[in-house]
Amino acid sequence: MTSNGQGSSSVKALIVEDMAVETLIFSTMLQIFHCETTVVKNGKEAVDLFLKGKKFDIVLLDNEIFLDEDMPTMTSLEAVEKIRAMGEIDVKIVGVSVDNNAGEALMSAGVDVFAPKPLKLDVLGAMIQEVIIMKNNTMV
Repeated sequence: MTSNGQGSSSVKALIVEDMAVETLIFSTMLQIFHCETTVVKNGKEAVDLFLKGKKFDIVLLDNEIFLDEDMPTMTSLEAVEKIRAMGEIDVKIVGVSVDNNAGEALMSAGVDVFAPKPLKLDVLGAMIQEVIIMKNNTMV
């Protein structure tokens, strides 16, 4: 798990991605928007953070997290269901996938938005802006 506290944005982002290149791309994109970023490699690690009381404003969740046969973990869909079952309804969960057919399953599991890979910077920027507006409205 890595964390990057760059910038002054109050947006806390969680990246759930097992591929180093994709993690780097997402991290770089989030840095542009001055997000405080935490990275985990699988759904179990993400759920564990929520169980420890960590709070995030947005989660970028890869749908293609590979399950290691020697050390089984939970799928992205299971992670979303568990996070939502904990009452985490204010966090914006973005399901990302190269498989355009994954959107329906991700939405059924509880993600707010499906975004096909490669994730476009302007699309992510609009989502971050929505999160900021939502946070400001709840603080009033």
